[in-house]
Amino acid sequence: MKIGVNVPNFGPGTDPGMLRDWARTVEGLGFDLLMVSDHVAVTPDVAERYPAPFYEPFTTLSWLAGLTTRIRLGTTVLIAPYRHPLLTARMAANLDAFSDGRLVLGVGVGWARQEFAALGVPFERRGRLTDDHLRELRAAWADTAAYGERRIPLWVGGNSDAGLRRAVRLGDAWHPLRCTLPWLSEAAVRLRTTAEAEHRPVPAFAPRIALRLTPAPVTGPERLAGEGTVEQVMADLDRLRLLGAETVVLDPYPGDPHATRHPQPAWQALATVAAHTSEDRSSR
Repeated sequence: MKIGVNVPNFGPGTDPGMLRDWARTVEGLGFDLLMVSDHVAVTPDVAERYPAPFYEPFTTLSWLAGLTTRIRLGTTVLIAPYRHPLLTARMAANLDAFSDGRLVLGVGVGWARQEFAALGVPFERRGRLTDDHLRELRAAWADTAAYGERRIPLWVGGNSDAGLRRAVRLGDAWHPLRCTLPWLSEAAVRLRTTAEAEHRPVPAFAPRIALRLTPAPVTGPERLAGEGTVEQVMADLDRLRLLGAETVVLDPYPGDPHATRHPQPAWQALATVAAHTSEDRSSR
């Protein structure tokens, strides 16, 4: 099972130098994938959670591709209706070529009503627009002369039943975000049964989970996967591996934008997980 990291490309502490340090830290620790988020217009509903500066993902990942050599690069998630699908297809194919085939394109429908309005995109049609976008991406990439020969992995985000069905019909992987372990366990079963009902192959299971290490165990039904002692986090990762997860993305962002000024606790948590992961692999 591969392990990735969601890197904050937003917030008052984030600038090109900080993003460079994040990339070098995550790659240096041996993680397999670095992912960033997507917003285009930082409207008030976006700024409340993810304040400016917010670095656009394609340009950010293109720059980080030149600063890294091994780690895969991706989006968690690109909001599909915000860009014309041919533009997305072209930028993704170019980024994939520039990074020697390291791109993973995660997409989703979006949630910020004010941002949709600012971009002139109908919020109520975002699901159908995303479906159309994914189909057009596939059609564009089929033109290998124009877009290259590699098939870019397409992860479909969204925790809803609609998101799961979209992943089965149009994606290479389902990418649910920040859930409890019981929910993920049940969701892995639903993914298989939905694929069987649709008479389609089961897409890969690639959840993004929290990463919040605590000195004492976290208990209770609301505990997110990835929260608690390092032993709890490693048990969560092992359980997800047994559920069939091919990749798990760790999200160390605590929800406080001011934390982007002080990434050292997140880096230490990642280093702790990396050390335990290395020990776990060597013992098998």
